[in-house]
Amino acid sequence: MAWNEPGGGNRDPWGGRGGSEGPPDLDEMARKMRERVNSMFGGRGGKSGGGKPFSFGLIAIIAVVAWVLSGIYNVEPAERGVVLRLGEFNKVTGPGPHWYMRGIETVDVVDVDQLRTVSHRAKMLSKDENIIQVGLAVQYQVKVAKEYLFRVRDPDFTLQEAAESALREVIGAIPMDEFLTGGRAAIVQQTMELTQSIIDKYSTGLILTSVNLEDPQPPEEVQGAFEDAIKAREDQVRYRNQAEAFALDILPKARGDAIRMTEAASAYREQVIAQAEGETSRFSQTLTEYEKAPEVTRKRLYLETMEYVLANNNKVIMQVEDGNNLMYIPLDKLMERSAGSIRTDTDSVQIESTPATEVPAAPLRRGRSAEGGSR
Repeated sequence: MAWNEPGGGNRDPWGGRGGSEGPPDLDEMARKMRERVNSMFGGRGGKSGGGKPFSFGLIAIIAVVAWVLSGIYNVEPAERGVVLRLGEFNKVTGPGPHWYMRGIETVDVVDVDQLRTVSHRAKMLSKDENIIQVGLAVQYQVKVAKEYLFRVRDPDFTLQEAAESALREVIGAIPMDEFLTGGRAAIVQQTMELTQSIIDKYSTGLILTSVNLEDPQPPEEVQGAFEDAIKAREDQVRYRNQAEAFALDILPKARGDAIRMTEAASAYREQVIAQAEGETSRFSQTLTEYEKAPEVTRKRLYLETMEYVLANNNKVIMQVEDGNNLMYIPLDKLMERSAGSIRTDTDSVQIESTPATEVPAAPLRRGRSAEGGSR
């Protein structure tokens, strides 16, 4: 006989009872269950019911109190509590003690004052198509707890990607030399503003506090060439500074010389004009005298001319009648010339040891005056 076929007495293999029996008695089952519970809490089972009946009300009260106490939670001043009711956002709780319905509601506590950091390092392309290795460190805080938890699946990773994208955009707009040698503050500011605008569009609930760029380095393959370029740039700056210093030194001197030459030219012009005016005035006066007495004026001019010529000539030519002309040099003139040459040599020695403004120019003038006196 198979196991699932009814046996002797028409028994059911599952229930072990005959098919003639009716449905189970629910009251009997409840009574047995109550007896088992009573025995678990110290009562006595059995049909006699002699034990102390168990109070279901007390158990319910204890359970309710325990459930209520288990829903109490505390939020610190630097935290915010986000309450979900049946998986849907309900409210945000501030610092202090709060209560939620356990089993129906859940609470996620978010630290909004914690300074978080995300770091990333990557190779980026500059405007002049050079590759730069850049390290980026971004510090941020949670601004809106609800958006931080529910608007983006991974806000920290989103921030990292946004910061890298913003930095690539900024570096791609400037040449490598400018990025590596200067202008770091402007680059950081632009990167921070662009990153903040990107994460605001995604509603990540984050706010940036600082962006730091680690020491950028060119790729190892071009490290030597880059160092040579830096040295060349430093030499260029040094030479430019030297040229500017030389210009600042020579330009004032050149301007001073130009002003001095201009003033000297103006003085010479005034001198020539005054001398010409004086010659003109003298000629006019001479002409007037000549018109009055031509012969006397002519002889006077001749004598003045001869006086001027002979005053500048140490040689005297004597005209001898019926013989050759005789040329001699007066002894007093020779003595004066010798003395004048000695004085000139002495003055030249003094000129070497004294400033030019202190050199007297009198000896030659005295010699000339003496010559004039000898006449």
